[in-house]
Amino acid sequence: MASDLEQLCSHINEKIGNIKKTLSLRNCGQERTLNTILNKIGDEIIVVNELLNKLELEIQYQEQTNSSLKELFESLEEDYKDVEHLKENIPPHLPQVIVTQNLYMKSRLTYCHINDVIKEINKAVVSKYKILHQPKKSMSSVARNLYHRFIDEETKETKGHYFVVEADIKEFTALKVDKRFHVILNILRHCRRLSEVRGKGLTRYVIT
Repeated sequence: MASDLEQLCSHINEKIGNIKKTLSLRNCGQERTLNTILNKIGDEIIVVNELLNKLELEIQYQEQTNSSLKELFESLEEDYKDVEHLKENIPPHLPQVIVTQNLYMKSRLTYCHINDVIKEINKAVVSKYKILHQPKKSMSSVARNLYHRFIDEETKETKGHYFVVEADIKEFTALKVDKRFHVILNILRHCRRLSEVRGKGLTRYVIT
């Protein structure tokens, strides 16, 4: 994501540099060609303003994401400690299978597994909203089709929130949308870091 921001900043600096160079020509006279160039300056300023707005949105999103992930990690770490404590202090008369079931749903999940899924979900969110913030004129046909799908999937409940669907996970990550994946989603919902919005045959996973 840092590279994406660097590319955006570089693009903005390039536009600003072009404007400065063109403005320096104003003292060369009032020829028609210069008037045309000055008109282009206005267009460049509009583009720069749009890019700055997108940069601001990107920074706000990153701050929100980092804050949410930090809270999530702290919450999961506490939950993991509690589970480990339960595991080590189970009364001897309880059958061993109960220990297995209580340890993060059959003990096949670890903090690292959950952390990996969080990173991949974040990757999908960033990839999705990068396309949504991209100028339509610069979109490829694939990106344009994804853009229209993203718009169609939005609802009143998701307005103002970041969310993904299973198709986004498959499109932008290497995660398998299997039972383990859904178990981890249940954990994240339990920790109130995700919520579900259903409708139109889709389940939307909203970042909270």
